[in-house]
Amino acid sequence: MIKPPHVSEGVQNDIVVPLILERRRSQFRQTTPTSDLRKTGSHPDHWYPLARANDVKKGKTLGVSFAGDPIVLVRTESGQLYALEDRCAHRQVPLHCGVVHGEHLQCGYHCWTYDQNGICIGVPYLKSDQPRPKGVRSYPCREAYGLVFVFPGALEKLSEVVFPEVSFKDDPHYKTRYLDRIVNCHYSFMHENLMDMNHQFLHRRLMGGIRTVFLELRERAHAVEVDYTFSRVKGTQPLGEKLILGSSTPSAGGSKQDLMTICTEYPYQTLKFWTAGSTEPALNLWNVYVPVDCEQRVNHTFGLMMIRKPSIPGLINLLWPFIVWFTDGIFAQDRWIVEEEQKAFDRQGADWNQEVFPVIQRLQSLLRREGLART
Repeated sequence: MIKPPHVSEGVQNDIVVPLILERRRSQFRQTTPTSDLRKTGSHPDHWYPLARANDVKKGKTLGVSFAGDPIVLVRTESGQLYALEDRCAHRQVPLHCGVVHGEHLQCGYHCWTYDQNGICIGVPYLKSDQPRPKGVRSYPCREAYGLVFVFPGALEKLSEVVFPEVSFKDDPHYKTRYLDRIVNCHYSFMHENLMDMNHQFLHRRLMGGIRTVFLELRERAHAVEVDYTFSRVKGTQPLGEKLILGSSTPSAGGSKQDLMTICTEYPYQTLKFWTAGSTEPALNLWNVYVPVDCEQRVNHTFGLMMIRKPSIPGLINLLWPFIVWFTDGIFAQDRWIVEEEQKAFDRQGADWNQEVFPVIQRLQSLLRREGLART
């Protein structure tokens, strides 16, 4: 870049860099599709986990949210679980600040009382013959797989929606690890990160030198699925990987090869890995990325990672701390990079990505098609 005469380096950057950015934005505006994936909302007409089940204690509440809508989870004194809009109909204060009394929830301000359907059944200073005010919205709520699921969508759609199935969750041959973390990015970056296994270079310090081999892409009405295999091009298999996936050294293209299948079946995502020659997966991962804020720039990632136990009884428990350490390292790198993607989007104000991998192109089409366009 030629430096203009009589302009200092700092002033030059103040002038030139904004001009370059504006030129790129202008070029982008001429070519970008009308539907911006990073401004596509997660569709509410699905079951979403909003908390770990053991985080909602008996006789207590827990405030959560879906795409900026506040929701209170209530565990009654008998253990019943339900979900309500987290705003008292009176003064709009959060109901999760209230008190669970028997099977009902009392607002912590004026003690307005609600039942599991959100109906206001009591206002202490109203006479029994006076009409009660309107209540608050209730949400279908269900406990499964150690998670609390809520259906935040249209109630008339509820009967059409299939509750997610998590395979191997209760299989005694597998040990389950729960994933529960806040990630500061749009949920679409999470789907892309897991499905695009070409990013193994990111994990080079933990995984060593791995070459990803794309095998096949499949599409269904609400799903995109891809198969990969891998070959090692540098170093030996790391211990952490060996503990999770087992020993694996076959070369891609051989008669027996490792197989990884990743599927986004909207809005859920799964990953299964079979070591060469095995009939049962060594790893089965189920993930969902729940938008937290209205802008959907933050997601709460919930997941279950099922790892097949070794044949020696109890050995998985001895190995578990090493498995946790290794997977935490992988997850930390993934979280760092997707948050950097979100920062780039926010700086630019639009998606400038030049995606060339057909798998991700099809995934992005699915996410746009299944999600809700937002302005």
